[in-house]
Order: sequence, then C-alpha cells, then structure tokens
Amino acid sequence: MLRQLEYLVALAREQHFGRAAAACFVSQPSLSAGIRKLEGELGVPLIRRGIRYQGLTAEGEHVLMWAHRMLGEHATLRHELASLKGELNGTLRLGAIPTALTVASLITTPFCARHPAAKVSLESLPSRDITRRLTGLEIDAALTYLDDSTLRDVQRFPLYEERYVLLTPADGPLAEDAEVSWARAAALPLCLLAPRMRNRRILDENFAAEGARADPAIESDTVAGLYAHLAAGPWSSVVSHAWLHVFGVPEGKRVVRLTGPAHGPRVGLAVIGRHPQPLIVRALLTVARGAGVRESLDALLHRHLGS
Repeated sequence: MLRQLEYLVALAREQHFGRAAAACFVSQPSLSAGIRKLEGELGVPLIRRGIRYQGLTAEGEHVLMWAHRMLGEHATLRHELASLKGELNGTLRLGAIPTALTVASLITTPFCARHPAAKVSLESLPSRDITRRLTGLEIDAALTYLDDSTLRDVQRFPLYEERYVLLTPADGPLAEDAEVSWARAAALPLCLLAPRMRNRRILDENFAAEGARADPAIESDTVAGLYAHLAAGPWSSVVSHAWLHVFGVPEGKRVVRLTGPAHGPRVGLAVIGRHPQPLIVRALLTVARGAGVRESLDALLHRHLGS
C-alpha cells in the first residue's frame, strides 16, 4: 500500500497523471492502476476523473492527509533502524523560502559532513506553503521567517536576524556615504523583489516608516534574477546581508549601511513538535546549533562594510 500512497501523493502534487508517473519512475498506466487498486482496497473513490485530472474527491483529500503521515512515519522508522547500525542515512527533506536559500549551505554542508550516508533534498517554497508541508509530513524542516503569521503549530529554532544594506553603483550619488536613510534609497533607480514576496513587504514597511515609497523599475521573484540586473545595469537594491554569502557584491557596486533598525525579522528552522522527534530532525538541529550561522553572516557583513 505504501507505493500506492506514494502515487496518490505525487498525483496531488503534480496535478497531472503523466508528470506524477514520471516523478514516481513508473509508466502512466502503472500509476493509474495503482491508484485504482488503492481505491478498491479502501472502498472509496479517490480521484475525480475526466479527460484530464480534475482533483481529489472529499475522501481522496482525507486519504491524502493520512498518506503524508504514513509515508513520513515510514521514513522516520527507516532512519531509526539505520541509527541502530551506527549510521544516519535516508534523505533530509528541507524546505526553504527563496530569500533564505542562500544560507542553506551553511547548514546542509556540515550536516552531510557529519552524516555522510545521509542525503539532503532542498526545495524552494513560498512561506504560505510551509505549515501545510510540515504538518503533512511532506518535509522534515523548513528554513523560514519565524515570525510569519502563517507559521503554526511548530517549534522554532532561530539562526540569524536579517540585516539590510544598500547595493548601489560605485559611481552613484550615494556610493561615498557612510550610511543612507531609507527615504534617500527609495529615490534611486531600484531593482527589488516582487510585492508578493515577504522580503519585499518587509522592505516596504521600512520605506513607509520614513514616509517614503519605493517604485522599482525592475521587480523579480528570485534573488538570482535581482542580482542579474544589478550586475548588468545602473540599478540599486536593498538586500539582506544573508544574500552576500552566495552572491557577494557585483562588480561596480558598493555596499552602504542603511539607517534605521539594526536587525530585521528572525530567520531559522521550523519543525513539527513530534514526540519522539525523528532522528534525522534531531541530527539537523544539532548541526544547526553549532553551525554559527549568525556569526558567519555578521562577519561577512562587517567585511563588506569595512571595505
């Protein structure tokens, strides 16, 4: 039955029979037959069928919830059994909001070094999906804003506080200032993340606190897209210091301190409060506590501001 539950989970995720079959490495007829067998065993219809996939029935939604739980518990059992042999294996399923992906390696690299038989699956997720994926046991932990109102029924483990700096052209009007206000930064030709992203909403609140409003010429839904424009044009941007860990400072740009709050919102790991806590989650938290994420990012920021 576990394999059939995996088919159901994949179909609900992919919303397409062909893509779900590919994700499970089976043919589409095999996946369809497996789900029909599951329906027969449970005695209820799970899929609303038509020419194309039309979603789950009410019974299917209920079974999907249990499927996530059963598959999660099965993975936990395998991890626990592996620990009896003296090693941690299996896959750590880590979700991360896009703006925190840049620091994930500060945790995942030491995790893999300490547990060489284990693997990590890292997935970019919008913050609104974090709680659902955690409670459904679809992921083991999430790297996210810990004060997010959509985050419920989880344990929080802070790693760092976001700090914001201005990246601006080295020949621009503010490049030689030791620090600038948010209001002055708002008047620059800006490239920022899109308004639907939590980071952008935080920045807009900081601009508004100084009576200013940012009107960026370029908006991106990824940090990589934002940096691509910074490297190729006359744009300035307000960025989290955590992004400097991967992307650094583009050529021709300078880092300038922003006045105002010294710290932004907390970013850290969120996990479901389960007893006993899965071994792979305990291992992750042990590594994260000793990784020195806050200290590494603060030292990086000081180096860039000092230069």
